[in-house]
Amino acid sequence: MQIAAMTFRLHAPWVHSLKEKRMIVQSLITRLQSRLHVSAAEIEEQDTHQIIVIGVAAVVPHQAMADRVMETVSRFVEENCDAEILEETAEVR
Repeated sequence: MQIAAMTFRLHAPWVHSLKEKRMIVQSLITRLQSRLHVSAAEIEEQDTHQIIVIGVAAVVPHQAMADRVMETVSRFVEENCDAEILEETAEVR
């Protein structure tokens, strides 16, 4: 058993309130969880309006599955979020 873990640091320059940010974050997290069956949460910068940091994790049986899940999550975030991806990290534990 292995854990595929990813972190996304996103920039949303049009966001001017925490309420706007919360809507973006909740929408992305809900879609990740329901469509890809991964765990996801906002993990840093909760009080910063334009920076979003999302952590994503999945328990997988082997390295090949971890690679596949991380590629799918990365593509999903790129395609389903208007915010610019500043940084993306991925690791298997």
